[in-house]
Parts: sequence; C-alpha cells; structure tokens
Amino acid sequence: MKDFLFGFIGKPTKATSFIILSLLLLGTLSTFAQEEAAGPTVADAIFTANNIWMLVATFLVFIMHLGFASLESGLTRAKNTTNILFKNVSIISIGLLTYAIVGFNLMYPGEFSIGQFFGFAGFGIASPEGAAGLIEYADGGYTYWTDFIFQAMFAATAATIVSGAVAERIKISSFLVFSTIFVGIVYTVAGSWKWGGGWLDAMGFYDFAGSTLVHSVGGWGALVGAIILGPRLGKYMRSGLKPIPGHSLPLAAIGMFLLWFGWYGFNGGSVLSADPELISLVFVTTSLAAAAGVMGAMMLSWIVFKKPDLSMILNGALAGLVGITAGADVMTPMSSVIIGFIAGLLVVGSVIFFDKIAKIDDPVGAISVHLVCGIWGTLAVGIFAAEFSFTTQLIGVVAYGVFTVICALILFFGIKYTMGLRVSEEEELMGLDLGEHGMMAYPDFQQIAEAGGSTMSMPSENVEY
Repeated sequence: MKDFLFGFIGKPTKATSFIILSLLLLGTLSTFAQEEAAGPTVADAIFTANNIWMLVATFLVFIMHLGFASLESGLTRAKNTTNILFKNVSIISIGLLTYAIVGFNLMYPGEFSIGQFFGFAGFGIASPEGAAGLIEYADGGYTYWTDFIFQAMFAATAATIVSGAVAERIKISSFLVFSTIFVGIVYTVAGSWKWGGGWLDAMGFYDFAGSTLVHSVGGWGALVGAIILGPRLGKYMRSGLKPIPGHSLPLAAIGMFLLWFGWYGFNGGSVLSADPELISLVFVTTSLAAAAGVMGAMMLSWIVFKKPDLSMILNGALAGLVGITAGADVMTPMSSVIIGFIAGLLVVGSVIFFDKIAKIDDPVGAISVHLVCGIWGTLAVGIFAAEFSFTTQLIGVVAYGVFTVICALILFFGIKYTMGLRVSEEEELMGLDLGEHGMMAYPDFQQIAEAGGSTMSMPSENVEY
C-alpha cells in the first residue's frame, strides 16, 4: 500500500508532507467545529447548571415546611398536634395554588400597574408555549417554570409563621381563609415593592432573601393575630404567668434542624444562579450566623433562667438564620457572626418581653424569631454593608410594617365578625384535635380526653380571660 501511494504521488518531500498534514488538521478542526455547533455550548451548560441548582434549592425550601410543622407541633400540646399538622399541610397547598392563580403576577407585575406601588399581569401562569419565550439568559438564567416554583415555595412561608403564633386556639376554617388572602395578595403585593422592581427597589432598599419580605411580613401578621385572638386559656392567671410547655422537645429539635438544612436552599437559591463563589459565601455566612445565634441565646437564657434552656437555643438558631437572610450575600464571615449573636440575644429578650410584660401569647416564639430578628437583619445590612443606607433600610422596615399590620387587622377583624376567629372554650380545653377534626395524633390520649380526664379539666377560677 505504501509503495502504491508513493508511486501515485511520488516520494513525499518536506513541502508535500506539510501540505498533507495541514489538510488533515484542517479537516479535523472542521469536524470538531461542526460537532460543537450541533452540540451544547458554554452558555447552555451554564444555563443548565443554574437551572439545576435553582431546582435543588426549591426542594430544600420545600423541606422547611416539614421543619415548621415539626417545630410547631413539638412546642405545643399533644392534644393539638393533628390540628397543627393539618394547618401546615394546607398552607403549602394554598400557597402553591394562590401563587399560580394570582400571586406570581402580583409580585412580578405587568401591564395593569399603578406606579411602582401595585401592578398585575393577569390571572394564572403562562402556557408551555408562552413560557418558551420567557427564558432568562442574563448571567446564564433559568426557565420560567423554575422561577415560578422557587418563588412559590417562599410564598407559603409567610403564612406558616403566622400559624405558630395563633396555635392552639384559632378555628381551622378561619385560619385557612386568612392564609389564602394573606399569601395570595398581601405577601405578593409587599414583595413586588422590592423583588418586583417596585418603589423600594428603586430607592435602594436591600433584602437579599427575605428577612423583611418573608419573615417580618409573616411576623407582623403573627403579632396582629396573637393580639386579636388573646392568650390561651390558663396562660395568664391572676397569680401570675403560667408556662404551657410543649409536648415534644425532640420533635421541636428535629424541626429546627430541618429548617436550618432547608435554609441553605432559602438563602443559597436566592443567588439565582449556580455562581460557585457566591453560593459558597452565602452558605458560610448562613451557617456562622445560625451557630452564633445559638451561642447568644444560650448565654443570655442561662444567665436569666439559671439553667440552660433547650427551647431558647432552638429559637436562637432560627433567630440567627432570620437575621442573616437580608444580607447573606454581602456580609463578611465575621459580620455574620456578630449579626447572628445579636439575633440570639434579641430572641431571648423578646420572648421574655412578649410573654411576661406585653402578655402576648405566642406558643412557639414566632413573633420574636421572625419579626424582631427580621427587622434586626434588615437594619444590619445598613450597618455592616457600607454600600447600603441605614435610612433606606429603616424606611423599608416601617413601610412593610404599616402595610402588613393594616392588612392583617382588616383580615382578622373581618373574619372575627363574620365567621368567628376563636374556637369555643370547651373545644380549646378538649383540644383542637377532637374539637376541630374529630381525631387525635396520639390515640393513647383519646380515652383520657373522652373520659373528661386531665386534658379536659377546667382552668382555675383565678384565670384571666
């Protein structure tokens, strides 16, 4: 074969060898170029990575709802467990549906707009054909569907916060009506002011993942609900405060760890891309703030109560997480430690204040964790991040507070004077599991309750109502 080729083209010289090799190289490069053109590009790879990370973050946020359910159940009494689990399953379902029907288009407004305060893009979410043109390619981007489902997971969280503060005495039907309107309209309109490019966003207000937009909004609703409902029977006696301990601290601890775990999606997903450096920083600041929150709560509660209090350090971790959420992407690790530690101190002081001084009954400490520490975290951005204004952050906190309180007052009073807000005294003493659902989470307690045992005993005559 070799002799045949040489006989045909002659013995190759250096010049002909160079030409042959050049032609072979050009042919190979041309083949690679064609394959590259037909296959995925670098932009496609970045887009896929972003989209996958956003979906991973989505199911991490979803897991937080299991954390809320476990924490709330553990910090309340056994006779109300079914009721609390029912609420938490309902909240995520209501949140997804209302966000699809109206919420998404309120938070990211379209043609029907009133300045930068209110806007609406119509009912429902896009059809598959319509969504094809809505893929965002800026910085790699992600699909329209990913954007919707990630944001929808956030929406239900605000109502879940309210659930803990009004636990053990609110009618299930009334709570579900409140949650539907609060998640579908109040939260989404408030969110549009920042995340939807509204007036606070134009002013320079910063809230990375929702210390105010999610946690404080939910916290304000929780505060209003707890005040209007009043305390649980037997909580405040004429002789003084009577603690009502939860039935399962192990369940509460599991809830805290699930929430901490899910927070990596809550904050990490809010990067809105698979940027490795920024996501890593967010994970670090989130972790350090949570750990510092535990230490702050541990130190202060140990000093005040003379004993180490498990429930306080559980809320201390959550306080640190809420506190860092507004600025997790712009804080240094040491700043996040300071923010988390102060949040841990604040949550202990706040629980004592609401419980003993203000006499606002919050069974799980939701107001202290989400409202107080949400405000602190939002203001901390203006303190620790030089590029943001403290004054602007304060304006945002006040604006969200006024708006949410007014909306929550209208909702709770409207429900109270139409369908009623609180269960009967008999149902409350019996437990909402039997009174509202006709079943109990722990069947061993069923016979005690039906026989008029300790779970149905009447409070002392010196109870303050």
